[in-house]
Amino acid sequence: MNANFYGALEAAGSFDGDRVLLETEDGRRYTRTDAATESARLANLLTALGAMRGDRVAVQADKSPQSLFLYLACLRAGLVYLPLNTAYQRGELSYFIEDAEPRVIVCSPQAVALMQELSAGAAQVLSLDENGEGSLTHQAAGQAADFPAVEAQPDDLAVIIYTSGTTGRSKGAMVTHRNLESNARTLVAYWKFGERDVLLHALPIFHVHGLFVANHCAWLSGAKLLWHRRFDPKLVLRDLPRATVMMGVPTFYTRLLSEAAFTRDLCKGVRLFISGSAPLLADTFEGFHARTGQHILERYGMSETGMNTSNPLQGERRAGSVGFPLPGVSVRIAGDHDKVLPPGEIGGIQVKGENVFSGYWRMPDKTRDEFAAGGWFRTGDVGVFDADGYLSIVGRAKDLIISGGYNVYPKEIELVLDAIPGVAESAVIGLPHPDFGEAVTAVIVPRKGAQLDPAAIISGLKKNLANFKVPKQVFLVEDLPRNAMGKVQKAELRGRYRNV
Repeated sequence: MNANFYGALEAAGSFDGDRVLLETEDGRRYTRTDAATESARLANLLTALGAMRGDRVAVQADKSPQSLFLYLACLRAGLVYLPLNTAYQRGELSYFIEDAEPRVIVCSPQAVALMQELSAGAAQVLSLDENGEGSLTHQAAGQAADFPAVEAQPDDLAVIIYTSGTTGRSKGAMVTHRNLESNARTLVAYWKFGERDVLLHALPIFHVHGLFVANHCAWLSGAKLLWHRRFDPKLVLRDLPRATVMMGVPTFYTRLLSEAAFTRDLCKGVRLFISGSAPLLADTFEGFHARTGQHILERYGMSETGMNTSNPLQGERRAGSVGFPLPGVSVRIAGDHDKVLPPGEIGGIQVKGENVFSGYWRMPDKTRDEFAAGGWFRTGDVGVFDADGYLSIVGRAKDLIISGGYNVYPKEIELVLDAIPGVAESAVIGLPHPDFGEAVTAVIVPRKGAQLDPAAIISGLKKNLANFKVPKQVFLVEDLPRNAMGKVQKAELRGRYRNV
């Protein structure tokens, strides 16, 4: 039996018929048959360019229907889809291209020259421009409109998603066809998605939330997508009356609450608001309920596992909790030496199930380190189960910062800061922020006699780092607080600058 995830979607009738699959914010409509046709043409083009089963296709392009069809094309052709954040800059892109060795790179027209330079001729570089004559879409127009899904085994690689590393080196999480299908089927059943649902999709599609969770639920259930290139409160408010489900990061909901036009009546047809990718503040949870009469459903997932837990569709949704383990997903709290802890005790969150990735790309040692005996994946998050079985995430190991729904590891930023002339050492922390959840903040010790300008440091970082990683503030200090072992006390720094 073919385990290609596209084949599973095809068997479910996801891309058959003239029912609208996707409607853009400017009114363009694409049917399910359109998706099948366009993705087939793209799959034929990719293989004509020499891409073979298992080859990587790196994509850094703006959100569009064509970018979505390209993802489907890669699944059909047995290629490995490699989404890249559109905010990544030269230094980051250079590493990803060198590490993943993509056969094809798809990017915006403005980035073609850079990608050609970085790949040094080892990859075909194409632009994803709907109207350009040399674009991927234009070249695919003459290709055949049919492409049988390539035979795949359940554990064949489907996607590589790079996650930041605490050592400064990003890790490529290898996601299989089995991972995609198992998590999609679980979510459709748990959240009761159906063909009458209309999902408002304003998320980016270079990470799990927007690429997998939202799209897969809609495709597998027959739901319709209201496709927004980005989150624009005015346009979201316009389309909410037509939606039955909305997925977002906490920032989406705080911004909606700041709009006077966001009322209970406006969203009375929405049966489910889902939040993830960053902690949802209790104030937002309660404020949203007061405004709409609905409780946001918070869930917990990550690049390596897809979704792990969810507050219930029916039943109490608790502020500050990410709910219960999803069907087919095992979650435990472990202490030292992976000893399982009882409810009420805080420890490391570990998960196990068909949703868990196969390992890190070309990092066998790192993969072994992150798995406990019995196949339990150590997430790096710290949590606790209460007596009723609700899971709460109380901290993040290794000082992970989540800003605007994006993961930021301080060590990566510190390595860049420490290389700046005049910087003796640095510490990067996350501080509470009403919009982003956490704001990346740098505390720097200048070298003796050095004159550092915080504004100039921030400006310089923007040339080499994605904007969400760039510190919002830089503080200059004489020294960093340390414990007896010499470790920087970041908790003290967070307390010191929390209200600055």
